[in-house]
Amino acid sequence: MAINWGGYSSENSPFTATAIPLLTNIHRGLPPPVADPLKMTIVDGDYQYYHYGCDGQDDRGWGCGYRTLQTMASWLIHNVEGVPKRPPPKIPEIQQALVTMMDKPRPFLGSKDWIGTFEASLVLSYFYNVPSKLVHIRSGGTELDLVAVEELHQHFAKNSCPVMMGGDRDNSSKGILGVCTGTDGSYLLIVDPHYHGRQLGREETQKRGWVEWKRLSQFNQSSFYNLCLPQTDVKTQMG
Repeated sequence: MAINWGGYSSENSPFTATAIPLLTNIHRGLPPPVADPLKMTIVDGDYQYYHYGCDGQDDRGWGCGYRTLQTMASWLIHNVEGVPKRPPPKIPEIQQALVTMMDKPRPFLGSKDWIGTFEASLVLSYFYNVPSKLVHIRSGGTELDLVAVEELHQHFAKNSCPVMMGGDRDNSSKGILGVCTGTDGSYLLIVDPHYHGRQLGREETQKRGWVEWKRLSQFNQSSFYNLCLPQTDVKTQMG
């Protein structure tokens, strides 16, 4: 399913490119990474896949954090009662919010500066009144397995919202849509915001690996990682 929601059109955009329709729930139909998972928890509810250039702004090389944040915001709008029903903020709006909150100096406006998990938590609180839990993983080695996996299982069981992940040596922002633990270890369901180009269908998006299960061993073992976990408590509300 594609959606023209919250993007720029050629008529109202300050950018030269045109928005493309957004895909919904790009992980649907993707099989688990193992045949018989011991434990698997994944995102529940609708969201849109935001990626480089999807709204007409060419943000290749620096906008991955903004795009992951927009994907998270789209989930909040669809699934959490009481949040403002406004489209995910555009990159200029995100930058303006961070300047308004005095997290960034005024030259940040219109820049190509990256944002990370801390900035994402500020923006989600600013626009949607949703707090976030920030988790620091000191290394992509054993601590990613010992700390992050259980933290993510608990998050998706209670809050369900996509999670933002970023690091230092592995400094590419990515979204996490789920976690799966099998007898041979654990996997994270990653949505990658770095795609740029024409609209792809869900099957092609999965085939190209823009959403995929990744073993923990595939992550940089010497990088630290930070997680931004929005605290929606939607599963408790549903119960």
